[in-house]
Amino acid sequence: MLENCRNARERWGGVSELIDRWLKERQELLVHYCDLSGETDFSQTEALREKFVRLCEVLVDYVSTGHFEIYEQLVSEAREFNDGGLELAAKVYPRIEQTTEVALNFNDRLDGRELSEEDVKALFGELSKLGEALETRFEMEDFLIEHLHNAHAGKVAPA
Repeated sequence: MLENCRNARERWGGVSELIDRWLKERQELLVHYCDLSGETDFSQTEALREKFVRLCEVLVDYVSTGHFEIYEQLVSEAREFNDGGLELAAKVYPRIEQTTEVALNFNDRLDGRELSEEDVKALFGELSKLGEALETRFEMEDFLIEHLHNAHAGKVAPA
């Protein structure tokens, strides 16, 4: 029994650290988003372009980490504990995927090109749509973390 607890701790202890790092990435994403959303002078196209590029870099990293690291770990836990988590994930992931499409479409709008003042104004219109998608995404991610990871915390002995 002790060995099983130790194995579980080794398997899932790192998940909390991974989630913690990912949530720090989320915070960085929000800082860049808020920095941009507060802008009112659209004539500084090059400076704004650099801010949009940095936002997109952090955005794509965050989305990728979620899909290729966090969600895989959460599903693995759900599979291991076999307590309905897989069904829950199957219901929530398609909604998260919709927000991924919004994020990737926003990223594609930059496409490495120079931006005119009109382009910048259009991106600010899309920024609002991105913010709504991110808010939805964060709520669903938090729900999954709560139900697929935190729900099992008591079943895994502390390190």
